[in-house]
Order: sequence, then C-alpha cells, then structure tokens
Amino acid sequence: MILSHRLMPEGYRTVLGYPGFRRLSTAALISFLGDGLAVVALAWVALTLSPPGREGLVIGAAVAAYTLPAAAGAVLLAPWLSRVDARRLVSLNATLRAVALGAVTALHLAGKLDVAGYVTLLAISSVLAAWGNAGIYTLVSRMFTVERRLPANSLLSTAQQVSVIIGPALAGILVANVHAAVVLGVDALTFAFLGFQVLRVRTPPAEAAPRRPQLSAGFRLLARRPHLAGLLGVTAAFFFLYGPVEVALPIYITGELRGSAGLLGTFWTVFGVGAVLGGLLGGALRVTRQWPFVVAVVAGWGAVLVPFGFLDAAAPALLLFAFGGFVYGPFVAFSLALFQNATDPDDLPAVLAARGAITTGVAPIGAAVGGPLVEMVGAGGALLASGAATVALAGITALVLLAVRRARHRPLLRPQPGEADSRRIRDSAHPAMNTGGGIAAADQAPRLASRPKSPGKGLCSRQHHRTAELRHNENRIS
Repeated sequence: MILSHRLMPEGYRTVLGYPGFRRLSTAALISFLGDGLAVVALAWVALTLSPPGREGLVIGAAVAAYTLPAAAGAVLLAPWLSRVDARRLVSLNATLRAVALGAVTALHLAGKLDVAGYVTLLAISSVLAAWGNAGIYTLVSRMFTVERRLPANSLLSTAQQVSVIIGPALAGILVANVHAAVVLGVDALTFAFLGFQVLRVRTPPAEAAPRRPQLSAGFRLLARRPHLAGLLGVTAAFFFLYGPVEVALPIYITGELRGSAGLLGTFWTVFGVGAVLGGLLGGALRVTRQWPFVVAVVAGWGAVLVPFGFLDAAAPALLLFAFGGFVYGPFVAFSLALFQNATDPDDLPAVLAARGAITTGVAPIGAAVGGPLVEMVGAGGALLASGAATVALAGITALVLLAVRRARHRPLLRPQPGEADSRRIRDSAHPAMNTGGGIAAADQAPRLASRPKSPGKGLCSRQHHRTAELRHNENRIS
C-alpha cells in the first residue's frame, strides 16, 4: 500500500484526497460504465430495428439523436440554466437521461419499440448533456486551483476510458443473453445513481459575483481569445471527422470481419485500454506548449484509421484500434485544462456550455453524414476517408501554427538612417515633450503626489492580477 502510494504522482494523490472529488469521480465512473454499455447497445438496437440495407442510415440517425440535441439545449436553455448551480445541472441531465433510456427499455418489453420512437427518446435524453458536462468540470474548477485541475481532469477522463474497457466487453456478454434495449435500461440506472450522488457533493463556496454569465457571453469570450477559438475550431473539426467512425465500425465488424456484438465490444475495450494508458501518461506530463501536442494527437488518430480501408482481419484491426485509443486518451483532459486556465471561474459554466454546444453538435452531424457515406463507399471506405481527412486537418493546423509563429517573431521595422538623431534633437529643443523627465515630469510630480487615492484601486489591482494570470496562461497555450 505504501509502495503504491509512492508510485502515484503527487498531483493525483492531492486531488483524490479531497472528499468531494472522490464522491464525484466515483459517481461519474459508474455513470461512465453505463455509457460504455451504451456504446454497443445503442448501435445494436438500431441494427435490430433497421430495415435491410438501411443499417447505416438508422445507426447514423440514432448516434446523432443521442448527442445532437445537446447543442440546441445549450443555446435555447441558456437564459435559465446558466444561473443554475453546477450540481443541479449534473443532476438534471442525469435524471433526464435515466427517464428517457428507461422508457426505451419499457417500450421494448411492451413490444412497441420502433425506429421513430427509439430515435425520439434518444433525442430527448440528450437535451441537457452539454450543461451536465459543463457542470461536472465547473465543480472541478471550484474544487481546485490551476495546478490541480489537469490531474483532476485526467482522472475523470481516465475513468471515462476505463468504462470503455469494461462497459463494451460487458455489453457484448449481456447482448448475447438479453436484448440490447434491456442493456440501455442498465445505463439508465447508472445515470440515476449519478443524479443522486452529485447532490451530496460539497464544494468551496463560490466567490460573490455581480451576475451570472449567459451563454452568449461565453461565445463572446471565445471570440475575444483567438487561441481558444482556434483550439475549439480544431476540436470541432476533429470530432466531426470522428463521427462516421461510430456508424461505420459496427457495419465494418458485421461485414468485412463477419463478427458479432461481442467483437464490437472487444474493439471498444481495446480502445479503452489504450485510452487509459494514454490518459494517465498525459496527466503526468508537464507540457508547456500544448499546440504541438494537439496536432500530434489529431494526426495520430487519422493515421490509425487509414489502414481500415484495406484490412479484413480482426487481429491487426484490434491492435490499430488500441493504439488509436492510446493516442486519443490525453486529448480531452488537455483541451479542458486549457479552457479552465484561460477562463475566470465565474464565466466557466457559460464558456464550457458554449464549447459543448459546438463540440457535441459536430460529432453527431459527422455521424449523420457517415450514414450516407457508408452506403456509398462501404464501411471500410468510410473509415479510410475519415482517417485521411483527419490527417489533412492536422497538416493544415500545423501550417497555420507555423505562419502565426513566424508573424509573431517577425522583426519590427528599423528606423531610417538619421531618424533617431533628428528625434533626439527635437526632444532636446522641446523638453516638455520628453516624457522621461525634465520640466513636464517635475511639473506633474507635485500634482500626482497631492492627488487622493482612488477607493477602487484595490479592486483594480486584483482585476489586473487576474488579467495578468489569464494572459500568462494564454502565452503558455500558444
């Protein structure tokens, strides 16, 4: 026990020593396990309900419905939910998920589940997803300082990937014995547990703020910070290009590999193993320049997908997918840490909800596009196309970063010969124009000394300190 304590990095030991985070992470882990079950069950229910030859379209619609309404919910519900406590945001989302997914199981048991009802219930379940996710990471931001947020994010992200190890494998076993719709009912129970437990989490009281930020303020803040807007743009494109994978993979397994739900669960399990290892390694790293790391993750994931257009054997495909999980593992934790460190905690719920409105919207759009893409080029061709486009995204991002860096380091225009001498002569002839001293400075000194101190100077100083801290984080990001 002592040895394992010493082997655990100090950042992880610190965040796990906080009782509120232990309760939150445990409840989130169980809920993530239910999500791991849904990775297989959601697609398999769609396969059983879809007419022959329309599997890709139905799976695409189901995957899109399970996440796309979150983007609409983030925007349309902002006037009300941006003022709600973070714990209640998580609980509301978990409760809605539990009720809607439970209804899927109930309709199946009653023999009345069809494609339209299934897609509708999935859409209802996802309306509050962006706010629930924002609530979890807002709780983390309130619990810890800047130095501790990355380890906390990494543990949550790793817990999510651990669920992808256990959940799909367990789902493959369950689907062999019960209907996949019943497995979604188990997922509903895990959401119910999260909704209950999060209300028992205690966090330090938030600092008094004159107002709660609206979602529009989150978008405005993103627009004012080019490094965050750029990161969000790359992340959105990355998630969009990932969308077709969730549609193509089940059909690739049942088609090219002639597999079953068990093999689909194995694919997501090996992905989860790689993601856990990558996530833990990423949380222990101290990366001062994050952009090269982001580009490497995007390029690596795309390179993993390209060979799927030529593979028809399970073993090499499983190895590639496991490596893809290792590459992708640290991405979410690093991305969220960048947003947390560059945003004031009072603005963070709206900023993360704005981020979620975009990132949760593009992946299901990619999945919806993936349905027709699979129909046109097949499952293997869709995976190859997704990978090639992702590699191209990494290349374009790298070129833009190089151009920005060169522009920042471009030397300023030097003064023309004789210009500096003429300026010195002019300043000596007009001492009042010389701001470095002389008559003007001497004349202003008594006035400045006699001027009363502003009562808001302390507040301005604190605001200046916070602004300096955010700018320091921006420089580290870029």
